[in-house]
Amino acid sequence: MDDLDLLDWRERTARLYLSDLDLAGFRAERDRLFAGHPQSPIPSRDRAAFTGLRYHPPNPSAVVEAPLRPAHGELDIDTGGPDGVIRYRRVAVADTPWGPLTLWWIAAYGGGLFVPLRDATCGRESYGGGRYLTDTVKGTHGRGLTVLAGDRVRLDANYLYNPSCAYDDRWACPLAPQENRVEVALRAGELAYTRPDGSGT
Repeated sequence: MDDLDLLDWRERTARLYLSDLDLAGFRAERDRLFAGHPQSPIPSRDRAAFTGLRYHPPNPSAVVEAPLRPAHGELDIDTGGPDGVIRYRRVAVADTPWGPLTLWWIAAYGGGLFVPLRDATCGRESYGGGRYLTDTVKGTHGRGLTVLAGDRVRLDANYLYNPSCAYDDRWACPLAPQENRVEVALRAGELAYTRPDGSGT
C-alpha cells in the first residue's frame, strides 16, 4: 500500500506546515514524522538509531520581505529518476537581501510553487545540491514562503529544508538552477544530514 502511505505522508506534511506550532514545535514534530513514517526519506536501516535532524539555531535575521517582479520563460530539469524531465515556468523573481530568487511553477498535473535555493553554506554545512524554501506539491505551504499583498513575499530561511536525495541516494531531486544560487551564507534552516554512524550523504 505504498501509494496510500505516500498520501498519508503528504497529508501529514501539509497539516504540519499549516499548523500553529512555533519553530521548535514544528521541528520536533517533523523529527517524529521522519523517525517513524513508512514514507520517510530517512533510510529504513537508519531509522531505529535516528535521533532527529540537525538545524541551525533560530535566526530572526533570516526572515525577510521582498518585492516581486514579473518573470517569463520555462526551464526543463531532468530529475534523473522515473519522473523524467519536468518543466518549470517562471512565476516571478523575488528581490531578496540575499540576491534575486526565481519562484517556479511546476508545469505538471495540478502544478505547484517551487523555490529551490543554493547558498554559500551548501557543500560545507548544508546539503551540497541546495535546499528548498517551498515545494507546495509536497505540502510545504506557508512557512518558508508566504505570498503577501502588494506583490511581495515573506521568506523565512529558518524553514529551509533538504530535498529527499540529501538523506538517501535512492531519491532523485531537482536541484537549484543557476538563477537560484546566491553567494551569501544563509545560516538558517536544516543542516546536512549525518547518518547515525556519523557518515554524511
